[in-house]
Amino acid sequence: MALQLILNFSLAFLWMFLSDNYTASGFIIGFLLGMLSVISMRRFFPGRLYTGRIWAMIKLTILFLKELVLANVAVLKVVLKPKLDMAPAFFKYETTLTREWEITLLSSLITLTPGTVVVHISDDSKYLFVHAIDAADVEGTIHSIRDSFEKAILEVSRA
Repeated sequence: MALQLILNFSLAFLWMFLSDNYTASGFIIGFLLGMLSVISMRRFFPGRLYTGRIWAMIKLTILFLKELVLANVAVLKVVLKPKLDMAPAFFKYETTLTREWEITLLSSLITLTPGTVVVHISDDSKYLFVHAIDAADVEGTIHSIRDSFEKAILEVSRA
């Protein structure tokens, strides 16, 4: 991925110098032409095209922002209720992620979402111990994390 991105930037700068257009629009045109060149040569690169990974990163960011807003609304509802009828819970989340940065990203996303916090990661990095402020359905919460954050992280790192 890094080689493809460096090649694309190099082609963009080469276009700027050859066309004698040192403006942002000249760079953007060169970048788009470089992207077309990289796409046409994709069979010569190992792994997938970098644009797919960048798109997956954008989708992960949008997913996090959406979950952040929804979690803030849910915590606000819990706080503003006159009677506290929440069900706090600790649960063990088994992850399929293996790389350290993937596990760190997952625990950071869980912790940054209001109402949940990762309190411990097991020594073998297979389990995350999570505290949720309102988790009446622990299995639902586990499936929610697996289907949203973990799936998006896998799409960024492996697919």
